[in-house]
Amino acid sequence: MQKKAQQNNLYSDLLIIGLGNPGSVYEKTRHNAGFDLIELLSEQLNLLLQKPLFRNYLYSSVLKGNRRIHLVKPLSYMNRSGEILPYLMKKYSLQVENVLIVTDNMDLIPGRVRMKPKGSSAGHNGLKSVMHFLGTGEFYRLYIGIGRPEKESSVVDHVLGLFSQEDRRLVDSVLSRAACLIMNSTETALEQLLNEINSR
Repeated sequence: MQKKAQQNNLYSDLLIIGLGNPGSVYEKTRHNAGFDLIELLSEQLNLLLQKPLFRNYLYSSVLKGNRRIHLVKPLSYMNRSGEILPYLMKKYSLQVENVLIVTDNMDLIPGRVRMKPKGSSAGHNGLKSVMHFLGTGEFYRLYIGIGRPEKESSVVDHVLGLFSQEDRRLVDSVLSRAACLIMNSTETALEQLLNEINSR
């Protein structure tokens, strides 16, 4: 039975949801690091993110190796990011272990990325919403470091602000590495993807 469960996890679909705020005013802000990875993955996989009729998200998918990868950008604002999850989970017959949430993290400096199998929201409104609609915090999450605000800057101003030129370069570098590892993970269990992402 354990071997069968491992096999199912090995080739299970992967629903990747990047957290962010829609609209040009929020493009490339620190809070939209999750959107940035989804956009990068869609470019590298030659996918066009589209809005399904009457649905509040952008979506595309591809069968790569033995795993179908679903890419999603919610079009609700950050604190309502989880609203689309019940529909997506049912539509694509997914379990919680199939979900990877990509989001910014102030506890990591720019240029750092970490993947975890579960955790709390740590005060992040997008994660709070995801946990509310999933009913659990036991989903994979990929944290993109954005660093903490300077003393004279508020948290809101920080997360809704733009990276410095150097920090943007660092963030783009780790996003590229994470995207490459995700695309090469189609023959491996998600635990191995976690180990590879966390190896640096």
